[in-house]
Amino acid sequence: MASIFSKIVKGEIPSYKILEDEKFFSFLDINPMAKGHVLVIPKQEIDYIFDLDDTSLAEMNIFAKRVAEAIKKALPCQRVGIMVLGMEVPHAHIHLIPINKELDMNLSNPRLKLTTEEFKQIAEAIRKQL
Repeated sequence: MASIFSKIVKGEIPSYKILEDEKFFSFLDINPMAKGHVLVIPKQEIDYIFDLDDTSLAEMNIFAKRVAEAIKKALPCQRVGIMVLGMEVPHAHIHLIPINKELDMNLSNPRLKLTTEEFKQIAEAIRKQL
């Protein structure tokens, strides 16, 4: 069965897309730790990030850097934190999270509840910086 992320890539599940190319796809996390929390995934369904071949792993990080730079320009934050857990969805992914302090990336922090309009505005603001 295809992962939820594969269904997002195929357009079977809607998302707030930020950027995509032939190998990678990025979109807003619908349970964000902060406004502008983006997930970066390979289009190829691979469970664990370190199962990617070296070239794909490097390319995914370069793709993520491009998205992170756009997030930093679009949203007020000191940095864009990067987190890789690999436990919650069986599809490799990178979290890019706008932060002002380390505790902003604490997994026990409550997640934000945003409206559809807020998600659309955030996605558009980030896309404009690409």
